[in-house]
Amino acid sequence: MERVIRFYKNAKHEWFADLPEWGGAISDLQMVEGADDLLNWVAGAENECRLLMADERVENAELLRLVYIREENLGGGGDYLLENFRDRLINHKLWLCNVTEFVFKQLPKQIYFREIE
Repeated sequence: MERVIRFYKNAKHEWFADLPEWGGAISDLQMVEGADDLLNWVAGAENECRLLMADERVENAELLRLVYIREENLGGGGDYLLENFRDRLINHKLWLCNVTEFVFKQLPKQIYFREIE
């Protein structure tokens, strides 16, 4: 499955996913625990970016690998590792919440992503 998702930074410099079909609270769409750092790297000085995200290999994409599935009492979702980013070894850990399961209909073992202009 492939999906383009827009991410934006609010006035407090907090990152959110723009998912119009999400029926829950907007706060559920906030990117935290390392996902916000990743979006800062992707977006640079910009306040938004669009990512093509997929659970199958995509050409010229970065790769997130699932390393741990969190129990619901720990927030659910999964902890991912971004070993390399833009051809640099970084070993960055980040958490993606249950919204990931909403988007992909599962918690993917691998998520490929690349910025879309």
